[in-house]
Order: sequence, then structure tokens, then C-alpha cells
Amino acid sequence: MFWQRGLWLVAAVWWGSMTALGAWVVPLLFAHAPTKAVAAGLAVHLFSAQAWVGLVCGVLSLWVQRHVDRVRGRAHVPSALILAAMLMAAIGEWGIAPRIVARENMLLWHSLGTAFWVLQWGCLTAHVWRLSRATLEVPWPMPDSDEKPKA
Repeated sequence: MFWQRGLWLVAAVWWGSMTALGAWVVPLLFAHAPTKAVAAGLAVHLFSAQAWVGLVCGVLSLWVQRHVDRVRGRAHVPSALILAAMLMAAIGEWGIAPRIVARENMLLWHSLGTAFWVLQWGCLTAHVWRLSRATLEVPWPMPDSDEKPKA
């Protein structure tokens, strides 16, 4: 049960940090920074940090899932959703962001960056949804719980 909770924690950190950055932090940055150039410069650093958070969370997710599968006696198959989300983060960080910073064809690269961000967020949303479904299938009370079921 400890490792299953670890999966939840890592997924929550990754999904939550992406949601907060994309839905609140960057829009507020552009709304309140002295200039759009200042906001853009700060946003670049925030998105880069988020890419690294995503890659670290992805590696942790795969490692914890491997342990959970071993404990359950199942063959480990890496999650396609996690691998896809990690790929989106890597492409965004090393393929798209440098072109945005260099101001190459801003409409194209910014649109691609946004699309990859949304796809990564979608993969994580599906992953969290799958984790919640697996948790709901656990019988109550949970095996490590001291509580007795109520009749």
C-alpha cells in the first residue's frame, strides 16, 4: 500500500504543478509583469523547470510502478501514458523551447509548444484517472487499516 500511495504522490505533484503553472502562474505573470518581454523571460524559466519536474516525476513513477508490479507478482510493463508525457516534456524542453527563445517563427513554435503542453497534461490526467480507478477497486477496509467495516 505504501508504494501505491507513492504512485499517487508523484502523479499529484506532476499533474498539480503542470495545472498550477499553465492555469494560474503564467497567466498571472503576463497580467501583472511590467512588460510582456519580462513575463516571457520568466515564463521560459518556469516552463523549463516544469519540464525537469516532469522528467524526474516520470522516472520516479516508472520506478515505483516497477516495484508495485514486482510485489504483485506481475510482469512490469512501463506505462505508455507516463512515457508519452515524458516524451512531450523532453520535446518541449529541447526541441521547441530553444526555437521560441530564438524567436523563430513564433506563431508556429508557440502553437506547437502549447499543443505539446496540453498533450502532456492530457496524458497525466488519464494517468491520474487510471490510478483513481485502481484505488476504487481496493476492498474496504484497506489491508493496512485498523478500522472495521461498518454494517
